[in-house]
Amino acid sequence: MAAAEHAGTTGPTSGEYIQHHLHHLQKNFSFENVEQHSIVDFSLFNFDSLLYSVLLGVIGCFFLWRAASKATSGVPGRFQAAVEILSELVDNQAKGVIHNAKSRKLVSPLALTVFVWIFLMNAMDMLPVDAIPSLWHDAGPALGFNNFMRVVPTADVSTTLGLSSSVLLVCLVYNIKIKGLGGWAHELIAAPFGDHWFLYPINFLMQMIEFAAKTMSHGMRLFGNMFAGELVFMLIALMGGTWAWQFNPLTGMFWLGFGHVVAGTVWSIFHILVITLQAFIFMMLTLIYVGQAHDSH
Repeated sequence: MAAAEHAGTTGPTSGEYIQHHLHHLQKNFSFENVEQHSIVDFSLFNFDSLLYSVLLGVIGCFFLWRAASKATSGVPGRFQAAVEILSELVDNQAKGVIHNAKSRKLVSPLALTVFVWIFLMNAMDMLPVDAIPSLWHDAGPALGFNNFMRVVPTADVSTTLGLSSSVLLVCLVYNIKIKGLGGWAHELIAAPFGDHWFLYPINFLMQMIEFAAKTMSHGMRLFGNMFAGELVFMLIALMGGTWAWQFNPLTGMFWLGFGHVVAGTVWSIFHILVITLQAFIFMMLTLIYVGQAHDSH
């Protein structure tokens, strides 16, 4: 009895539980285990986010390729019909934003891939909070890793800002491709306040602020929503954990268990909408920003 009580007191506190679940499996470029001690540290990377991002990207591309390779002109199956509906939806959105048909041949499949990829990464939040981390807690050190593991890549700001920075790169390419290097350079110094030499520095500064603001908000919006959703799932898991640890049907602890089930069910159903909506918003902003790169000021 005393040993059981001692074991209970040595368990993690609520704060320690959340901190552990918010810690990434981090490596430096020599693939050594490290920990981040500053807000920005380019000497390391979050290996778990990279692993799940690449894995889910491959899975998403495989299913899209599978649908395309098995497409028939007859009555489509359910999987083919679902992919066709999704593809048509994205293409219609692209037509409303990008009027250059030649550009849409690349941008529409890109937007479709972005939607599917981000949806799959967001959907990792639907897994039980402790499922993969608990398995990794013992397996990680045995394989030479640390015991931290986060499975939602889009709850990592480095992932979302990496995605938004990639969209920025696509926009820069289309700015040069559509307007020419000289035309785009002139736009950078002549918009938005006019083509007067004394306004050139202000125009250029405003353009840089616009590019930076769009990129930051694009990535931070997705990160903020997914990070908050992940944190809510952890708090709900804590309710169930506290109830199981101090179970006594004659006390108020019963309501923690009841609240855990109800809150978990309601939040899971609502979160299905969140992960889909966030993927759609990121895709739409990608189309809008690329469409803006086609417009002249």
